[in-house]
Amino acid sequence: MTTSDCSQVSFEDSDTRRDEMHSTMEAWAKDLVDEVDDAASSEQFKKWLDVQSRFHDYSYRNTLLINRQCPHATRVAGYRTWQNEFNRHVSEGESAIWIWAPIIAKQCPDCENSPSYHERSDCEYDETPPEEWSKGLVGFRPAPVFDISQTEGEPLPELETEATGDADELLPALLEAAPSLTVDVAVVSQPEWTHGDAKGVCQYRSPAEQPLIEIRDRENSADIAVTLVHEYAHALLHNETDDKTERSKRELEAEAVSYIVGRYFGIDTSGSAFYLAAWEGDEPEVIFDRLERISSTAQEIIDVVNMVTDDE
Repeated sequence: MTTSDCSQVSFEDSDTRRDEMHSTMEAWAKDLVDEVDDAASSEQFKKWLDVQSRFHDYSYRNTLLINRQCPHATRVAGYRTWQNEFNRHVSEGESAIWIWAPIIAKQCPDCENSPSYHERSDCEYDETPPEEWSKGLVGFRPAPVFDISQTEGEPLPELETEATGDADELLPALLEAAPSLTVDVAVVSQPEWTHGDAKGVCQYRSPAEQPLIEIRDRENSADIAVTLVHEYAHALLHNETDDKTERSKRELEAEAVSYIVGRYFGIDTSGSAFYLAAWEGDEPEVIFDRLERISSTAQEIIDVVNMVTDDE
């Protein structure tokens, strides 16, 4: 999809407007399915996915440790891992980020201790000798890792997901739409940004308070606009959902909404396909299953922005 394909459409007839908007958004969602399929099969995505697979998922407590020591950290790995797997080296003078690394050793089938601790425990298991025990998690040890920002060397493959286009009028209208969508919005300067490499965040507060959306300020106003729509979608769709296992599905819904709204207002959001392809393998099915939620939320945001624009 090119920018020229993203011309704003018009629904002039008030009697058929809602049906036309819904069918048009449904068609755009189907376009997105095709783009996701193309993205998932592209060499660019495969290279990116290969690199991502070599970064470990960390436990909640390790994530906290990393965040407290290096809030801007995005991808961390050990000293040798950076050298051997990514052809990068830790810059001179950098301080390590300390996490808990698992200790894997032969483990007593009964007390689950390593042989040395088993001998010092009260466990009486003696059915099989230690050399026949299976390996398992027996504890944790402090281990140093380093963020990519602390390293130099070969660049890692990146996905180009930024939106492009003219958002000089759209972005102010989206910001002005916040009260009508019952959310609070703050655009935060880069030096004051505390959410790592995230472009935006939606924070759900107490039932008496509106969700708070924070957007990282940057030069690309089109990408800010699409990020804001993404977070609006979270606020409208997921304010009462706290199931972390649903995270990938929630992200898919929010990104699909931002794709549709961005396309309506003439912003090229084709990079969303890469973003969506990164989450899970059944994007087309999930998009179709949730088409009604995606379309109705996109339509709500478009209606509010158009109302703001008409009132000016």
